[in-house]
Amino acid sequence: MLDQPTMTGPNGGAQFFDALGDVQSDSLLALIAMANADPRPDKIDVGVGVYRDGVGNTPILRAVKTAEKRLWETQKSKSYIGGFGDKRYTELLRPIVLGRHANDDRIAGLHTPGGCGALSLGFKLIATAHPNAKVMVGTPTWPNHIPVVQAADLNIAEYGYYDRLERRIRFDEMMAALNGANKGDVVLLHGCCHNPTGADLSDSHWSDVVEAVSRRGLIPFVDIAYQGLGRGFAEDAAGLHLLLDACDEVIISQSCDKNFGVYRDRVGSLFIKTAAADQSKRAMGHVVQIAREMWSMPPDHGAAAVRIVLEDEALRADWNAEVGEMRDRINRIRSQIAGADPRLAYIGGQFGMFSMLPVTVEQVRELRERHAIYMADSGRFNVIGMADAAVDRFITAIVEAMNG
Repeated sequence: MLDQPTMTGPNGGAQFFDALGDVQSDSLLALIAMANADPRPDKIDVGVGVYRDGVGNTPILRAVKTAEKRLWETQKSKSYIGGFGDKRYTELLRPIVLGRHANDDRIAGLHTPGGCGALSLGFKLIATAHPNAKVMVGTPTWPNHIPVVQAADLNIAEYGYYDRLERRIRFDEMMAALNGANKGDVVLLHGCCHNPTGADLSDSHWSDVVEAVSRRGLIPFVDIAYQGLGRGFAEDAAGLHLLLDACDEVIISQSCDKNFGVYRDRVGSLFIKTAAADQSKRAMGHVVQIAREMWSMPPDHGAAAVRIVLEDEALRADWNAEVGEMRDRINRIRSQIAGADPRLAYIGGQFGMFSMLPVTVEQVRELRERHAIYMADSGRFNVIGMADAAVDRFITAIVEAMNG
């Protein structure tokens, strides 16, 4: 009988997990921990990406709270819900996300654990179909995009999307990248409310992007995580709908975490359009198998609450009103910051929860030390990450930092 390898104690040689190296820490998680540890009562954390209301809370939406109560009263089982998750939830999202394409049988969808789950499934499906596919990513982008693509063992080609110093989209550079791409390359696009810059493509930009993607035979992968928080539900999905008009194959990662305020419940969906309904069905078979290997079945509670809201006419109307209130607050704070200094005027023309300030890493750290203001080293900040009463102090500190 062959001798079996043994693992020795802490003082007796190598351990099984000694082969693991250190993991590079997530800078955003480290920032959150740093802010939480700061004892100063007037600290401002505009690093974490959650909506905050006028008094600085991240509320549970009225409609969601009512739906959760109804769910508690009526739900009779916690049994498994299957690999596709809550199919009714996905069906109710189709008109919101897909608009005029809601009834297209070439588009199939399923329920996922948040937008991250949808992104992971989508990129792993791409790797299954075309392991050598190249994914084009405009930078800066949401920090988790590139790790998710890398986790699927796909190649990444980065191009400059936004010039932080000039505070503008580098559209010529983006179009040069698209026009130099090869048929079958995947293009990751932000549907709206660009994270981290707030700089969304204009209607004319979208027209040019759609034309290039269609002409070059590229596969658009649209991440739409903030629909409704920019200009409105239809307006925020306008670019996505143009892609669905022009392209036979489109992948969509969607999240309800932000526009329903269900961050910790992780509620999302993945939609895939192919050239024919039977192809979409086949693709979904692979997606369900990949999901089976990752989480088996998605969590139910948050999606069930969303489903109840969307099924009930009164709750749906109240939810729409609440999203409108959130959007109005975002745009009001943007206008307030933009009007404080000409160097910040660009913020008023951007959309969603995030923008990037024209400050250096040293200035960011000085803001943290002197004013207890926490943001990413890149200058990316959450526009509505503070209470109304803190906005003036935030602006004063930013202008002071920019003045050196």
